[in-house]
Amino acid sequence: MKDRNMENFTFFNPTKIEFGTGKEQLIGQHLSEHGIKKVLLCYGSERIKRDGLFDIVSKSLSEKGIELVECGGIVSNPVLSKVREGIALARADQVDAILSVGGGSVLDSVKAIAAGVCHDGDVWDLFVGKANIESALPLFAILTLAATGSEMNPGAVVTNDETKEKFFIHAPCLFPKVSIVDPALMQGVSRDYLVYSASDVIAHLIEVYFTAAVHPKLQSRLVESLINTVIETTEALLADPADYDARAQFAWAATLALNGLTFSGAAGFSYPNHAIEHSLSALFNVPHGAGLSVVVPAWMKWYLDRNPAQFERFAENVFGVESAENGIAALESWYEKIGTPTQLPQLGIKEADLPAILENVQKNVRIFGIAETYTPEVVTIILKNAL
Repeated sequence: MKDRNMENFTFFNPTKIEFGTGKEQLIGQHLSEHGIKKVLLCYGSERIKRDGLFDIVSKSLSEKGIELVECGGIVSNPVLSKVREGIALARADQVDAILSVGGGSVLDSVKAIAAGVCHDGDVWDLFVGKANIESALPLFAILTLAATGSEMNPGAVVTNDETKEKFFIHAPCLFPKVSIVDPALMQGVSRDYLVYSASDVIAHLIEVYFTAAVHPKLQSRLVESLINTVIETTEALLADPADYDARAQFAWAATLALNGLTFSGAAGFSYPNHAIEHSLSALFNVPHGAGLSVVVPAWMKWYLDRNPAQFERFAENVFGVESAENGIAALESWYEKIGTPTQLPQLGIKEADLPAILENVQKNVRIFGIAETYTPEVVTIILKNAL
C-alpha cells in the first residue's frame, strides 16, 4: 500500500464527553438539560451499589426531580433476552431516556433498548436487517470500564442467546447525548479485564490501520500513538492500579480509538478480526478482548503479505523492531507478558470446535460484507494459526 491523499469524509460526533474526577455527580443536571423526567437506569453487577456509585447517581437524579427505574444484571457479552426485558420495562414505566452505568456491555444493551422501544416489532429485526433504526430514546452513560469506545460512537453488539449469533447495530440516533468518563471509577477493574480491555482497544485501532486501501500517514501516526499509549499505560496500571494518570490516559485512548477520528480520511477497510471473534464470544462466552488477543496475531500472520509495508511500519513505530514478522511476534509476546490469551486452547477451544465456529463465522462475515475474502478455508487457516 502506498501513501495517498486523504479520501473525502464526513466527521460527525455529537456526543458530549464529561471527563474527570467527580463528573458523575452532574448526571442529574445533564438529563435535566435534555428535559428528562424519568429514566431507566441500567447496570451490571450490584457492585455499583456496594461502592456507592448508585447512591451518587440516584441522589443527583433526585435533586433534579428525575425518577429512576432500575434494570440491573446485564452481563459481559450482553444478551438479547436482557435487552427485551429492558424494552418491556422501559415501555411499562414510560421512561423518557436510558442511562447506562457500567462498561461497554451495559452501554451496548442500553443502545439496543433505546432503539427497541421505538420499534414496533422485535428488536432483533434491527440486528438482522429486517427493519431500519429510525429513532431511539435519548441515552446517557457513566463509564466504569474503558475498552469498547461505545461511549462516543453509535454502534452496539448483542448476542442472541437462543441462536448464538452475535450481531451489531449502528445508527446516528444511538450516539449517547452525554458520556461521563471518570477514571477514578475504573480503579476497581480486575487485572484480567484491564488486559482484555487493552486487547480490545488495540484491535479497534489496527483493523483499519492494516486493511484500509487508503490510509494517510496522519492516521497511521495517530493509531501508532494510541497503541503506544495503551501499551505504556497498561504496564503502568499492572504495576500500580492506583495510578490515576495512567488510568486517565488509557480511558481517553479507548474513547479515541473508536469515535470515528482514527479512520477519517481512510477508505476501503474492514473488521475481519471482530467478525471472527464475535463467533468465539457467541459460542463459548469468552471475554471479547480475550478472544481478540487470540484472533489478531493469528490473522496478522495470514494477512501479512497483503500489506507488508504497513506491517513493517507497525513493527518499527510500535515495538522498535525490524521486519513485519518481528512486529507480529512482538505484539503476541506483549499479550503473553500482560497475561491475555494468544491461543485458542487457553479459551477452552479445541480443534474439534472449528466446524461450529466456521459455520457461525460465515454469518458474521456476510453481515460485515467480507464473505468473499473470508471463506471457510481462509478462516480455517487463521484459526489454525492460534491452535
